[in-house]
Amino acid sequence: MSALNTITEAPLDEPRQWLTLVGRKKVLAVVHTITYAKRLLDVLSLLAADFRLQVAFTAPPHVFGDEVPRFLQELGSPVLPWAEATRMTFDLAVAAGPRGVEQVRAPLITMPHGANYLKRLPGAPDAGVAGLRRRDLMPGGKPPAAVVVPHHADLRELGRHCPEALQLAHVVGDPAHDRIAASLSRRAAYRRALGLADGERLVLAVSTWGPHSFFGRFETMLPRMIGELPSGRYRTAVLVHPNVWSGHGPWQVKAWLAWCGQLGVSVVPPEADWRTMLIAADYIVGDHGSVTLYGTLTGVPILLTGSPEPEINPDSPAATLAVTAPALSPAHPLPEQLAYAAAEYRPEEYAAIAARITSEPGRFHRNMRRLMYRLMGLGQPAHEPRALPLPDPPSLRTWTSDPSPWACASGRGASDRGEASA
Repeated sequence: MSALNTITEAPLDEPRQWLTLVGRKKVLAVVHTITYAKRLLDVLSLLAADFRLQVAFTAPPHVFGDEVPRFLQELGSPVLPWAEATRMTFDLAVAAGPRGVEQVRAPLITMPHGANYLKRLPGAPDAGVAGLRRRDLMPGGKPPAAVVVPHHADLRELGRHCPEALQLAHVVGDPAHDRIAASLSRRAAYRRALGLADGERLVLAVSTWGPHSFFGRFETMLPRMIGELPSGRYRTAVLVHPNVWSGHGPWQVKAWLAWCGQLGVSVVPPEADWRTMLIAADYIVGDHGSVTLYGTLTGVPILLTGSPEPEINPDSPAATLAVTAPALSPAHPLPEQLAYAAAEYRPEEYAAIAARITSEPGRFHRNMRRLMYRLMGLGQPAHEPRALPLPDPPSLRTWTSDPSPWACASGRGASDRGEASA
């Protein structure tokens, strides 16, 4: 039994021998997947340096959750078994996914784990927009204390899909958007940290997960990217959604991509902070996932590898991006397509798409902290919460030049885990 659990459940004459600070407000982070964990770390950073609070983590069962216990252990965080966490009472809980959260005994804040609400789930028994279905917003029929959304336009969709959730909704913004925006001025520093030479262009291949993702085309597209983009002028890095790693298993993904390191392609591990990679890139070749959409903030050309219409929410900025960015062609040389994307790039068009990510740009940290402290019944710390620039990434060689054929996706350190994301 954990010391934190002892504080809650044991007689008052026992627990004080275990902890130094007692009588704290208790906050629970409900972490289903690594993607959710990264999202929540930005939120939990708002509670830093407050001695009135004790934060604990728990990991509910999830199909993509196998790597979560190790991720949390490496954070050095107190981790409660799910069965224990659901027997305890907390002063606040935060979650970026719905599964099982109705069992949590706390005022609960739910939030999206990616950019807006991009994906539909066609053909599923509970088809709809992921994150906006009633089962997502009120799992088990139990309403949370607050539903956090990034944009005022999302309220219209919320009212259409689950009108009961409207009275619980708070428009607070998007943490990944604000951290990226705060870090854009450090692009040159990130490129130096990655080891990119002057004039060398970084092509970032980005894949979400699922049958229609870019990952399904890696077998044919990555060899093209390597063969057609001259070394010395181009560097290629691959960024694959953590759900691909969790769904197929890290060993299998490494086995599929084992040749990458031998040919100079950097495979970014799922623990790494993808946002610095996005900022450092010169070209983004991606699909209909959140990371590609966040690429609209960076001011670089985007080539879309596919836009499966049934999977894209037509009211989302991903739908606008799908008809704005040029589509990757199998019939033309890649350097020519990258040059075309750069020539046709119109900053104002992509800025309009990026503006749909959040209607509270730069204000997520302020809005979210106010909401959390209000629900805990505490006054906020007397300092302005700000979106800080992201730390430098490790060198691309960390994810490239390992002699072992199974290690092209290895090499994670403290800066890999970084803070957050998407």
